[in-house]
Amino acid sequence: MFTAEQIKTAHAKVKSGADFPSYIQEIKALGVTHYEAYVTDGHIDYHGVNAYTANVPAKYEPLVIADTPKGEAFKAELLAHQQGKTDFLTFIKMCATFGIEKWAICIDKMTCTYYDKSGNEILAEEIPH
Repeated sequence: MFTAEQIKTAHAKVKSGADFPSYIQEIKALGVTHYEAYVTDGHIDYHGVNAYTANVPAKYEPLVIADTPKGEAFKAELLAHQQGKTDFLTFIKMCATFGIEKWAICIDKMTCTYYDKSGNEILAEEIPH
């Protein structure tokens, strides 16, 4: 099974949203089936088969997540990030500002779903392979 260190090594290669699809392929090869990334402090829960979980702890000081999501503004900034126009920390701060609490990746379906603080789905996207 994979370790938090293996995940961190793979994630260190991600410089912008343009690098994300190759990162997903790398962690899929490690055995990750899905994960949740939390904008508040950057901790991530990675899951594999047989209820296996590896936790990557908080990466930065806690951010305040806006109470009211701004879905359209978020989508525009997300597109810019996916095109490599912003780095990861800029993306994280933007998520907080626009009310995104977390995203969940389903590797089997190759989807990424973004949620607000109330657990409402703000956007679901297919991950390019």
